[in-house]
Amino acid sequence: MRSRHYSLEPGDNPDIYAGKTPDTMKAVIAIAPEKFRDEELAEPVAALQKAGIAIEIASTRAGPCTGMLGAKVYAGVAFEDVDPKQFDGLIVVGGSGSQDFLWENSELVRLAIYFYETNRVVSAICLAPVVLARAGILKGKKATVYESQQSVFEMKKGRSLLQQEAVVKDGRIITANGPEAAKDFAAAVVAELAAGPGASRPVQKSSDDYIVM
Repeated sequence: MRSRHYSLEPGDNPDIYAGKTPDTMKAVIAIAPEKFRDEELAEPVAALQKAGIAIEIASTRAGPCTGMLGAKVYAGVAFEDVDPKQFDGLIVVGGSGSQDFLWENSELVRLAIYFYETNRVVSAICLAPVVLARAGILKGKKATVYESQQSVFEMKKGRSLLQQEAVVKDGRIITANGPEAAKDFAAAVVAELAAGPGASRPVQKSSDDYIVM
C-alpha cells in the first residue's frame, strides 16, 4: 500500500464553507470491509441524504463490504485514493471490524489528521473513535467510545477526556459510543456540517500533537 501525507496548503482553509449550503456539501464515510456495524452506517447515510449532503463510502479497498448484521455495501474508493479536499466531513463507522481493519490503517489516520487540521468535521462512533485517538487529534478533547479494555486503553493513551455520554461534541469533533446512539450521532454530524466552522480558526499543527503511524 502506498502512503502519503496530506499537507496544508494556503487555500485549504479557513473559507472552505464560504457560500456553502448542505446540498453542495459532501461527506466521506469510512467503513471496515467486514463487520462494520450496520446501524452506524445506515443512520448517517439516511440523515445525510435527507439533508441533501452527498456521500462517498470508502474502505481499505474499493469493493463489496459486509456488516455485522448482514448489510451489503459497496465501497466506491479505497482510503488511499480519497482526495480529502473534495469533502466537508469524515465519518468513521464502528463495529468489531473497525478494530480489526481501521485502528491501524495509516491512510485513514492521515485522513483524520487532515480533516482536523483544515477545520472540517471529524466524527467516529462505537469502537472507531480509537482511530481519532491514534491520530493524536483527541488530545485534551472530550470524547466517548464503546468501552472495552482495549478501546479505553487506546483513548487514554491518546490523552482524550473520556465522557460517559452517548454522543459528545468538542469543537468540530463528534464521537458516539455505539449503535444505540447512531441516530443522535447522525443528527449531530449533519447539524455541524450545516452550521459550518463559524468563528473557529484553522488548527496549527505541532509535532507533539499527532501520532503518525
